[in-house]
Amino acid sequence: MKRFFSVFFSLFLASNASAGLFADEDPDAPKWEEETPQLPGFPKEADLREFFVSATTPHRYFIDTASLSVGKDGVVRYTLVVHTRGGVTNITYEGLRCATGQFKIYATGHTDGRWVMARQSAWRPIENNPTYRHHAALSHDYFCPIGNPIATPEEGREALRLGKHPSVN
Repeated sequence: MKRFFSVFFSLFLASNASAGLFADEDPDAPKWEEETPQLPGFPKEADLREFFVSATTPHRYFIDTASLSVGKDGVVRYTLVVHTRGGVTNITYEGLRCATGQFKIYATGHTDGRWVMARQSAWRPIENNPTYRHHAALSHDYFCPIGNPIATPEEGREALRLGKHPSVN
């Protein structure tokens, strides 16, 4: 039940933030500006750490721990590797914006080891539905505990190693 309310609250914040309902209190405060991400090296099997999404998902989800970073803009960036039940592997370089409950796909990985920039790279709300449940899990359980981004990549790697961030109940 606690997890339900946490996910519900995250979704509420994300939907209202994207709708512009939470305007900056101070009009003179600096506006958030996204850093230009640098694409990481292609993931190596030895750097992949599996994480739990749900008991009902047929896929296996991994983070390339070597790609994990936290920008000065507060965005947690990582390479996601998904092995589907059908034997397909999907690789994406993504970001989580914890403050607004959003995610963004920057690039997709191809089997020949190269990155291709995403055609539509926009911030989208994190939704706890079957298609994007992994973003909700990454945000809530690993990289955005209590709605705040992890401070360092090491903190994120430790959360993955433990199976959840220590501050998540």
